[in-house]
Parts: sequence; structure tokens; C-alpha cells
Amino acid sequence: MKTQEENFSELYKTIELLEKLVSFDTTSFKSNMALIEYVQGYLADLGVESKLFFDDSKQKANLWATIGPADRPGIVLSGHTDVVPALEETWKSEPFDLVERDHKLYGRGATDMKGFIACALALAPELKKRNLPIPFHICLSYDEEVGCLGVGRMVEGIANSGAVPMFALIGEPTQMFVVNGQKGKHSMRAKVYGTAGHSSYAPHHVNAIEYAGRIIQMISQYADKIAEEGPFDHSFTVPHSTMLVTTINGGAATNVTPEYCEFTFEIRHIPEHDGQAVLDDLMKNVEAELLPQMKAISEDAGIKWEKVFSYPGMGDCLDDEAFDLIRDVLPEVSGKVSYGSEGGIFEKVGGIPAIICGPGNIEQAHQPNEYVEIDQLDKCLAFLRNVVDAVEKKHANED
Repeated sequence: MKTQEENFSELYKTIELLEKLVSFDTTSFKSNMALIEYVQGYLADLGVESKLFFDDSKQKANLWATIGPADRPGIVLSGHTDVVPALEETWKSEPFDLVERDHKLYGRGATDMKGFIACALALAPELKKRNLPIPFHICLSYDEEVGCLGVGRMVEGIANSGAVPMFALIGEPTQMFVVNGQKGKHSMRAKVYGTAGHSSYAPHHVNAIEYAGRIIQMISQYADKIAEEGPFDHSFTVPHSTMLVTTINGGAATNVTPEYCEFTFEIRHIPEHDGQAVLDDLMKNVEAELLPQMKAISEDAGIKWEKVFSYPGMGDCLDDEAFDLIRDVLPEVSGKVSYGSEGGIFEKVGGIPAIICGPGNIEQAHQPNEYVEIDQLDKCLAFLRNVVDAVEKKHANED
């Protein structure tokens, strides 16, 4: 049992680490290497080696570090390093300078999700001192905010490395409640090619915006059908999958028949619903119904589909026996969420069951003046300590 003074020291270290992590501008379109190299150095000073998984440009990397016996299944503490832009004029302080006001720490990424990363790193010296029966893995990823694009490479590598982890704790902000499910997502772009000409000769041309509108209407019809017929999971706030158009662009002038229109759309699906199958059916019906009409006017007309990104849903893994190890110290379960996380990738790609639990409130994510409450960091540290204690106690009893 740690003393109050030791706990305070660990919390102070967490805030110190968070200040450093926030100072790195890791907006998703920028490199995260300065942060990764800082964390590598911090862990190296503790005698902990880390492995990097780079993107194709070598300007971004995932970090994987193991504390404890690497040849045994262990526990993953996972967080993403990238943040959304901080361009709003309503920031009251510099977004990449951590500032304390009223027991809250303000800064871009403070809650989403560098607060959890700081807690995991602050725990590392304690983990290093203990004679751990199983390993703890610190996992940092890139490009989560733009579609969970980065972590897959690392998860695939870990899943093929031998000792596959028992489970993963994804530290997205949940106010330290346990989230036991999330929706998956497919983001798509439709490119509609028509033929240009003077708008007074409209019947002789293929109006790309008009046909884009017809596709959008079909997407809306699919969304209505899903809302009526399901499948349903009432653990979610929105208990069914959703489809909608998110952006649109097209047209050249008020007197020109539009030659081109493109739009993006998505399906955000409950884990039990095959989102890709819905998209395949939509695209098949669009091409069967609309494409012949377009081609009848011009062979140059057409529709192209592009996948922007996708990530799988995360099912309810709490009944997995792996969680028996820490079941007595798990916080209260709050349910399932419609936003995305990397939990589904751990589960579906790596075969690693996952839950989401971290400090801060998701309502603060992506907002100007983003903050995490110091009390939330303290609760996260207490939870992680309890996890370590539970692991040691369980193995001591077995021995």
C-alpha cells in the first residue's frame, strides 16, 4: 500500500509528464516523432526498451514497450498520441501549454488522450521496481483521430509475436467508468462524373449533382430502414447503425450543367451488424438503377467509390475469462459508445479483448479549452495501481 505522500508524488509526476506531452503539437497531419522520441528516452532511463512501428513516410510511429516478462501474456495500456487541430479563437490560453485553473488542466489533448498516457508513464517506475508475474505493455499510436489508421500495424505485429496479450485497456476519456462496446465505422467517398454544357441544354447532359442527389436519397432510405428494422443493441445511446452524408462538393457555375460532384458518407455500425455488407448492397443497387440512365446519355458518365477509412466495432468482452484477473477492481460499467476507438482493432485484428476506461470526459474532446480534472488523473492512477496489485495478488494465491 502506497503512502499518501507517495501517491501525491506520483500524481505530481503525472502532471509533469502531461505538461511535456501536451507541449508536443501532434495534430494528426503532423509528425509525432518528437513525442515518441521523448517517451523512448524517458523509458530508456528506467531501463525499459521500446520498439517502434513506423508509417510509410517514417514521420510517424507507434511505440510498444514491455515491462515484465515478455514471454507471457500480459496487459496493454493503450493511448493515441495524435490530437485534433486547435485553431479556435476562443482558447483562453495557448493550446499546447498546459495551464491549471480551478483544479483543471487545460491544453489540447489533455483529456483526449494524453492524460491517460501520462498516468501510464508515471506508473512505469513502479512497474519496473516490482517483480511482475506478467508483463505490462505501454502502447502509443498515431493517426487515431483520422480513422484509427496507425495502430493496426502494431497490433498485427504483436499478434504474430508469440505471447499475445491477455487484454487491452484503452484509455479514452470515460470519467473512469468502464465502456464495454463501441460502434465500428466505414467512411466512403462517392465521385459522380457527368457531362458539362450550357444549362439551357440540360436534357442533353448528365447532371452530376442531380445523380449525386439521387444516391444521397438512397443512402437516406437505407438509414431509415435500419432505424426501423435494426439490428438493435439498446446498450448504445443510438441503438442501431446509422448512415449519413457528411460533406458534398460540385458544380462550376450557375449556367453550367455540373460535370462533377463528390460527397462523403458513412455507416457507423453496431458490432453485430456487417457494415461492409450494407455498403456493398447500396453500391450494387446504385449502379444497377442509376448507372444505365447516365450511360444512356454519355458513355463517359460514371460513379467511382473510394474507401476513406474504416475500423471495426468493439464487442462486449467483459465476460472473457482474461478479465477475471482484475474483475474485483474494475470501475462501474457505463455501457457502450457510438464514437470510435482502437479497441475494435485490438479485438478483431489482434484477437485481444479490450475495454475502454480513462480519465476525463469525452464531452471535452475536440473542444476549445479542452481540460482534464486533476481528480480524474488521481482516480486513473489509483485504478492502474489496483490493477497491478490485483495481478500480483492473483498470481501469489496461485503459487
